[in-house]
Amino acid sequence: MTRPRRPAFRGHTTRRTRARTTTAALAVGALLALALSTPSQAEPLATQAAAPTDYCVGQCADILPPGQNGNATFTDLLLFKGFGTRPPHFSDTVKPYERLVWNSQGMTDDGLDPYYDDSSFGVKPGDVASTYSPRPDVTIVRDKSRGIPHITGTTREGTMFGAGYAGAQDRLFVMDVFRHLGRGQLTPFAGGAAANRAFEQEFWRTAPYTEADLQRQFDNADELYGADGLKMQKDIQAWVDGVNYYINTVGIAYPGEYVALGLPTPQPWKVTDVVATAAVVAGIFGTGGGGEMASALALLEAQAKYGVAQGTKVWESFRSQNDPEAPTTVHNGTTFPYGTTSANPAGRAMPDRGSVTPEPEVVDQTGSATTATVAPKSSTGIKPPNKTQSKESLHGIFNGGVFPEGFGPKGMSNALMVSGRYTESGNPVAVYGPQTGYFAPQLLLRQELQGPGVSSRGIAFAGLNFYTLIGHGADYSWSATSAGQDITDTYAVPLCEPDGSTPTKASTYYVFRGQCLPIEKLERHNAWYSSLGSSEPAGSYTLVAQRTKLGIVTHRGTVGGKPVLFTSNRSTYGNEAGSALGFMQLNDPDRIHSAADFKSAASNIGYTFNWFYTDKTDIAYFNSGDNPVRPDGADPNLPTWGYPQYEWQGWNPDTNRATYTPVAQHPQVVNQDYLTSWNNKQAPGFSAADGNFGYNSVYRSQPLDDRIKSVISSGQKFTRGKLVEAMESAATVDLRGDEVLPYLLRVLKSAPITDPAVADAVAKLQAWQAAGSHRKTPNEASKTYDHAEAIRILDAWWPLLVPAEFQGLGPDLYNALVRTQKIDERPSAQGSAFQNGWWGFVQRDLRKVLGDPVKTAQPVTFCGGGSLAACRSVLSDSLLAATRVPATTTYPATADCAAGDQFCADQIVHQPMGGITQDRMAWVNRPTYQQVVEFPARRGDDVSNLALGKTATASSAETGWFNSPPPNAVDGNPTTRWASNWSDPQWLKVDLGSEQSIRRVVLNWEAAYATAYRVEVSRDNVNWQQVFATSNGDGGEDVARFGATPARYVRVTGTQRATSYGYSLYELQVFRQ
Repeated sequence: MTRPRRPAFRGHTTRRTRARTTTAALAVGALLALALSTPSQAEPLATQAAAPTDYCVGQCADILPPGQNGNATFTDLLLFKGFGTRPPHFSDTVKPYERLVWNSQGMTDDGLDPYYDDSSFGVKPGDVASTYSPRPDVTIVRDKSRGIPHITGTTREGTMFGAGYAGAQDRLFVMDVFRHLGRGQLTPFAGGAAANRAFEQEFWRTAPYTEADLQRQFDNADELYGADGLKMQKDIQAWVDGVNYYINTVGIAYPGEYVALGLPTPQPWKVTDVVATAAVVAGIFGTGGGGEMASALALLEAQAKYGVAQGTKVWESFRSQNDPEAPTTVHNGTTFPYGTTSANPAGRAMPDRGSVTPEPEVVDQTGSATTATVAPKSSTGIKPPNKTQSKESLHGIFNGGVFPEGFGPKGMSNALMVSGRYTESGNPVAVYGPQTGYFAPQLLLRQELQGPGVSSRGIAFAGLNFYTLIGHGADYSWSATSAGQDITDTYAVPLCEPDGSTPTKASTYYVFRGQCLPIEKLERHNAWYSSLGSSEPAGSYTLVAQRTKLGIVTHRGTVGGKPVLFTSNRSTYGNEAGSALGFMQLNDPDRIHSAADFKSAASNIGYTFNWFYTDKTDIAYFNSGDNPVRPDGADPNLPTWGYPQYEWQGWNPDTNRATYTPVAQHPQVVNQDYLTSWNNKQAPGFSAADGNFGYNSVYRSQPLDDRIKSVISSGQKFTRGKLVEAMESAATVDLRGDEVLPYLLRVLKSAPITDPAVADAVAKLQAWQAAGSHRKTPNEASKTYDHAEAIRILDAWWPLLVPAEFQGLGPDLYNALVRTQKIDERPSAQGSAFQNGWWGFVQRDLRKVLGDPVKTAQPVTFCGGGSLAACRSVLSDSLLAATRVPATTTYPATADCAAGDQFCADQIVHQPMGGITQDRMAWVNRPTYQQVVEFPARRGDDVSNLALGKTATASSAETGWFNSPPPNAVDGNPTTRWASNWSDPQWLKVDLGSEQSIRRVVLNWEAAYATAYRVEVSRDNVNWQQVFATSNGDGGEDVARFGATPARYVRVTGTQRATSYGYSLYELQVFRQ
């Protein structure tokens, strides 16, 4: 007889596993690509180490688009450009990530499978793609499902070596981009595209270093952190060795982008490359403050408009330093004062109005460097195949730069966590992750690390994957959002002349602690040339940073008529590498056993992040950052005199280290009812950083809060699926429509609307707002939003509404405030949206007009001068004007989108950081990498398979040539199976030997699986209780979960076969957890 063919492998994407199909490759091209893209590796190993116990027991999942693979050979690039053929694992998580947009409503735990990958420790036997060892003390297993490396070392050094090797396999070119950017040398490496120049210059302003500066950070680690510092140094060196081993053994299969850009083969890695990369991450995602100058200029304009006293109050109302209406992560009544203004800020150094000029950082421009650094709106999507493998198909692939326009220092990411008090299982549930933008390949990579003192699975930035930065351990998980609290201050530093003559703004000496010192000049000469990949004409310039003891010079001006430098000093400047200590501890299972341990580890991270933690019983939050202790008289909002009495407490100018606020003063909480963060205010009293004017009555975290509170107040309980539903629902919300539009409509409807165009617009806006204010199509095939016309109206109205409502500010003050806080951040190709805007200012002003309660002091009501009728007229006139704005103006044409194409204008673009691009995705405001986590157990709990080796019986069993008796299903061997007769119903039963409390049954089906079956339990083998049933079985691995139930016998009864054959199970497993 013919048996059903056993699949070659089953893709273990999450709890339920399905067979995958593959497509035929182009015959000649695929063979050539394989020959050039397979790296030289150590001899493959036949076996792999057993995975350590994972107490998530199948309830940890994650997703990261577009795919794990990020290295393509030159031949791979040609194949893609010629035929649209991407190498394996370049784009296999795009669709699962995107399709959640249309499939989250009513989400259950079982329904998560198509949209998230199982992130359990280890690799299931059928999912092993390759096993190899770059050196004897480390083994790397790649899974078939996603190509993720699972790195296991018998020594710590071997584990780190393997991480470096695997990281280079997956992201070598991206790593090279980072190490060059961290030195201010992006353009010589990736070309002189306008976007590359703009981002290079922006980052140089943030973190200019010499090579000696970078080396010093690494060398000082053991002196600063003792044994842990020495361990960090050894870890990093071993990781560097792994990267270099890959570079030295890869042969000609290195990334094709090097060839396209006319670069030599990858150069050896150094420990200073790690420090330079850390500086990039700290500068983009882990910093805050430094906006005192823009804030001061806005205050000057407010005082010029309204007078000193009234102008200061107006400025304070926009400043939103501690707005009582701002949503906070800590909401249990605890306050955490930080960054508050002294009652008498004697050290405040306000610039003279009109005296301030920015310090130039670019000089000696030649060639294309003399053109403006504005990124072109280039195409980034996949193009139709041109049926050629000519090098010309790669022409100009980096003309748009490797970073998108506007990408730079900002805070992103979100988190939703619910205490076990409000979950069905009684265990906490978390859905969280970093929102780092969308790139091809991604800036992040997934990995598993196992070795002495390290046990983790999750993600890391390319170039920093010696530790897992966000992920989970054996029985705990952690994540982060950018916090952005104030760790950067601006000082007014008097200028001087060494000969004692009168200084001017152009002087090159400054006063520090009574001495007249020369300004240190840091220079980086960059030159670039046209290449196949970047057709930007040749050019060059010199980047210049003026450095003082009190930081980098950003402006010059006068204070009280005296010439000064304005410098910016960040507490983590020169100390970025030290945060590795906290990440090292988070990866160490011997360090982390509780929420208290988590907070202790997170406190060693100097970057400004909000950290979140969950285990079997607890949820916790902790805000990290090297928060300097400021003396009385210093003003955290505005420039402060650079005098000794206003320096940070304990500050050492040689190391830039200082006294930082104690751990207890950082915002934190354990087991609050729920936790949310979307880069919002951390806690009451914790001041918004000087450049952050956005912590007020409207913030994008509110849709998260609203959905969680709605479920809790209804008496329902959360599951992982229900929390994912809440997250994804908020991810398509237009914040303006959700939080501001109701007040706009109230004002407009405060009297009869007589203009037909306005009435029609109001009706459309009202219908959209009532439907939830989502920017979402009805299904995946549609390219037209529901309520598309209402969305178009609001998109056109907002840029007209804000200046009309606030015209009373006058142009000078209005423009100065816009420079501190842009008026809008609607959806765009970058994905992340609605973080910075005037939504709270508009809403609060309208509430004052309407007579609603307003907790925040606002001395002036702007809309219509406070008159409801006049305000209504302002809104009506601006709305009418918006209805007349063509869609082609609201959504201008780009290289990829036709003018007026609303859906395309919103779509997410995976910014190319390599030659293989990705298709656009539907817009969603969601973490780039996201975990879904629920731990039912912890170390010490029994999570063993209770059915293993126990007595199994069945209604029937296949004999003869394909002998498949019942004991095969409980022998722990994934290659043996029980098979029944070819009829319905059939059952398989296991006797656990004694009564146990059980909560989970796992079934691993062969190709002959059940579409309908039930799971029953019994204490006496006579009376049976059904605990699970389904009629939608799809084979692979099924997990049946139910409440804790006492049982000695477990029976699985199949009632409907998926094939004409019998039922066939590789394993029947039973668990307490």
